Amino acid sequence: AVNNMKISKTSIALGNSQEDQIEADICLATMEAYCNVLYYSQLADIYKSQVEVAEESLAKARRQEELGQKGHADVVEMDSNLADKQYQLVEANNKLNDAKITLEDVMFWSEPSELVIDTTLPTTLDSERMLTDSLAMEDMVDFAQNNNPAARVARYNLLNAKRELSTARWQLLPSLNAYAGWSTTYFTYPGSGSTSDPFKTQFKNNGGEYVQLSLNIPIFSGLQRHSNIARKKNAVAKATAEYDQKMREISAEVRRAVQDRDGASAAYIQAQRKSDVQEEAYSLNMKKLEQGLISPIEFQTASNNYLEANAQRLNSLLTYFIKRSVVNYYGGVDYINQ
Repeated sequence: AVNNMKISKTSIALGNSQEDQIEADICLATMEAYCNVLYYSQLADIYKSQVEVAEESLAKARRQEELGQKGHADVVEMDSNLADKQYQLVEANNKLNDAKITLEDVMFWSEPSELVIDTTLPTTLDSERMLTDSLAMEDMVDFAQNNNPAARVARYNLLNAKRELSTARWQLLPSLNAYAGWSTTYFTYPGSGSTSDPFKTQFKNNGGEYVQLSLNIPIFSGLQRHSNIARKKNAVAKATAEYDQKMREISAEVRRAVQDRDGASAAYIQAQRKSDVQEEAYSLNMKKLEQGLISPIEFQTASNNYLEANAQRLNSLLTYFIKRSVVNYYGGVDYINQ
């Protein structure tokens, strides 16, 4: 009975840990879906500004063509560049709408009104590097193995398996049961013409107590009980293996998360530098295009390089925020509080 009470208590804790794990999975999926919305929203804004620049450049080139300052081939090339930018803008908006639908899905959004999403880009890192030394890494691994919901689930499963094995072993022993009680009776003889004592009097006078002891010695059910013990031993061995595997997985996940975060930080710093250089090159090439010093093809190459650098910067920044959140989660900060 004591083991059964402990098993019930552990099962409640197990259910709470499983709920925490599901909550963490949903929060992480929501964060990733939101970052996708943010990425395509910022990308669509960049493409929109590129389309506006391409439209202005095309209009200026057509006027120059009318004045004989620019050839028709250059105008056609710039028109083609504008069509390409418009296509990329439409594609980015389509991906943005798809990302919004995914976000509403993982959030279980069921309201009739449209989900309002803040697409303001988070604060940048400004060359920040979040590195973790080996000592802090081991502390984080130990904390995650003790407090992570997945670790608690594996630990509670192992604990319940051991307690069920202990219960099965106790069933091989003789059991002594004690019973005690109090009873009373009331009777009457309808139709006899006699008068029975009142209920209150009979309730008191007919009362009696009893005490009973019973000794159960398992003889004929021994084989069944031994088979049950064997099954419980196998369950303990399985739960132990699963627990050890989960500990190894958590250790690897924490180390990988820290490495991914530090790598994402370094990648963002380089992407930011590349974006700054490509932005400057794009501005210079735009002036050269207006002065007729470069061809539209060369300008389109510079424009594509600028767009690619911005996309890489956005992707690396949002990747860093996700990886940093994962590390903070393993360090004890729930996703919902970040």
